[in-house]
Amino acid sequence: MSSKLEKRYGLPTAIAMVIGIVVGSGVFFKAEKILAVTSGNLPTAILSWLVGGLIMVVCAYTFAVMGTKYEKVNGIVDYAEAIVGSKYAYIVGWFMATIYCPTIGCALMWLSGRYFGALFGFPATSPQVMVLSLLFLVGTYAVNALSPKLAGKVQVSATVIKLIPLSLMGIVGIIAGLINGVTVENIANMVDKTSADGVYYAVPRTSFIDLKSLFPAVCATAFAYEGWIMATTINSELKDGKKNLPKALIAGTIGTMAIYILYYVGLAGAVTTPELMNNSASYAFTRLFGSVAGTILTVFIVVSCLGTLNGIMMSCTRGMYSLAIRNEGLSPEVMKQVDKKTNMPTNSSVFGLLMTTVWFFYFYATQLQTDNDPWFGPIDFDPTELPIIATYLLYIPIFIMIIAKEKDLSFFKRFVTPALSVVGSCVMIYASIKSHGIDNLWFLLIFGIIVLIGFLLPNGKRARKDK
Repeated sequence: MSSKLEKRYGLPTAIAMVIGIVVGSGVFFKAEKILAVTSGNLPTAILSWLVGGLIMVVCAYTFAVMGTKYEKVNGIVDYAEAIVGSKYAYIVGWFMATIYCPTIGCALMWLSGRYFGALFGFPATSPQVMVLSLLFLVGTYAVNALSPKLAGKVQVSATVIKLIPLSLMGIVGIIAGLINGVTVENIANMVDKTSADGVYYAVPRTSFIDLKSLFPAVCATAFAYEGWIMATTINSELKDGKKNLPKALIAGTIGTMAIYILYYVGLAGAVTTPELMNNSASYAFTRLFGSVAGTILTVFIVVSCLGTLNGIMMSCTRGMYSLAIRNEGLSPEVMKQVDKKTNMPTNSSVFGLLMTTVWFFYFYATQLQTDNDPWFGPIDFDPTELPIIATYLLYIPIFIMIIAKEKDLSFFKRFVTPALSVVGSCVMIYASIKSHGIDNLWFLLIFGIIVLIGFLLPNGKRARKDK
């Protein structure tokens, strides 16, 4: 076995990975939560999508600048190493391999099983859905571990397929809403839910923008917008990576924000906000396109989730490899081995599969089990949002050191965009505090324990000494 990955992906795959990872279940999964958080205040909800999207674009642009200068194995780890130091890069790499990628992966595997199970009438937390979730996880792992080129083709295909319903809803919904007046009605009203029947009703809007609910809504967009940073994990496998990765990050994130806002405004034109919150996105498709559309939408959502899960596994399988190639982390000599036939880090892939399965157990225990008996006591934070917010916390030292060290960059690239990225990251952190409260401390406790374990490893101790 060798320890070097070949250049096999072009710009289309890189852009598809950015859009394909980000555009997935989140726009369906979090859309209703954002409406609930904002009490159906449509201007506030749309603003939250815009703020979350702009933070993503600015941060992606700052990393894109780094992508033109540094290329090694794993983009975010490479940038942390070059800008801050090897110790900090080890923390980032260990976090990505053990927390970030697996937690997002476990949520996506469940969502894939949930929406596929819905086609057969299985409840979201049923044993059938749990089995389907594990099956989808193993399936996407197998595709990535055994045939990485096929995984790239799957990513491009799934990205194209998932954009169809989003674009249709956006364009047709906006036109219909302007004609039938539903959009104006949704802007003028909010929603309220009576305690008697639990049904949402329209009530007059009391404010145009509700700042109190804006930050929790922005926090909810974090899951929907997250994933773009994972595209940097294949930078060493991109053809002409220093040019193509920045292009992919910029084009992919801007395209994603445009798609989300288009889709969300389209929903506001298809049905009233109370109708959407009392039903689901499939109800809007049924009203707009006919009775068969609900089932077709569910099929598209399954493809969307699987495409996103595939992109996450592309990153997850390379997590421990990015540390091992630096002779750090868990058993570097084992984790950095690359199979001659598939040109994939097989052992690192197995580790990624294991970590995703472990986090899926936690995800089920805290978010899905319904016996009202917390398995982990008060430690029941949301693994679909808090690990994502933690990445913004880890970005801040990188952005600050760009300002301090990258003297060869232009004023805009050295000062303006990193400073805006710091501000954006702080907004996300504040939004998490407002939304999740004490759960942030529980997550930081688990985060600290896992990072400490990484440093206690023999090769983790070596990583403490900056090279």
